[in-house]
Amino acid sequence: MNVLYCGDKNIEDGLVISVLSLMKHASEPLNIFVMTMDLTLDTGHILPVSPGTVRYLDGRLKKQNEESSAALIDATELFRAAPPLANMETRFTPCCMLRLYADQVPKLPDRILYLDNDVVCRKEFGGFYHQELSNYEIAGVPDYYGKWFFRKNLFHMDYLNSGVLLLNLACIRKTGLFARCRALCSEKKMFMPDQSAINQLAVQKKLCSRIYNEQRRLHGDTVFQHFTTSFRFFPWLHTLTVKPWQIDQVHKKLKLHEYDDILMEYTAIRAEMKG
Repeated sequence: MNVLYCGDKNIEDGLVISVLSLMKHASEPLNIFVMTMDLTLDTGHILPVSPGTVRYLDGRLKKQNEESSAALIDATELFRAAPPLANMETRFTPCCMLRLYADQVPKLPDRILYLDNDVVCRKEFGGFYHQELSNYEIAGVPDYYGKWFFRKNLFHMDYLNSGVLLLNLACIRKTGLFARCRALCSEKKMFMPDQSAINQLAVQKKLCSRIYNEQRRLHGDTVFQHFTTSFRFFPWLHTLTVKPWQIDQVHKKLKLHEYDDILMEYTAIRAEMKG
């Protein structure tokens, strides 16, 4: 199974946790691809994901299954050639948009599962990965909040959350979906630019059950839990953002111990890598 992550050095904690969770539940070899870039902007220097982190994951994956792997992809020049000019200074970093360049990387396979680094796998996910996709560009789960506010059709909740997307890259390369998304991000400033562009321009979207991108609370049938920002109404209306690597807050604020074995392993790995 092929899995794609995108981002800068700041995703490394989440990347390690997410990959460990996949390893726990995968019944097939895992091929992990990490797109990153090294770029100096007016707003600062974007540091890439460390090759050492990816080499470490590659070794861990191969210990479990010699057919598994992890590879780092430098997308700096792809980004330079077509930057999302209108969205370079939004609250979402330019690295959030790296997935829109995946169609330009020849080594990426025709079918690949994109995951945000704050997505944790809870159950075997082969059924989601191997679903019928021949007539679709992407498959994903409606955004918990966005499906109400950003849908194009009043009676059809098809606004997808982009944190978990099964990509049919063969189809995307043929239809030019990501090329059109890059052009839109260059021309028009948007809220959550890459997610907005995908939802606005994708024609062939497959809607999947919430269990494959649980964005609010853990349920018994959850396969992927996505640690997004959510609204809470008690004791007052407020937003809550807790990420998997914020272990104390996962325990105290979310009252969640579901992933303690993975988080303990992650803590030991990070200590080993820093040592």
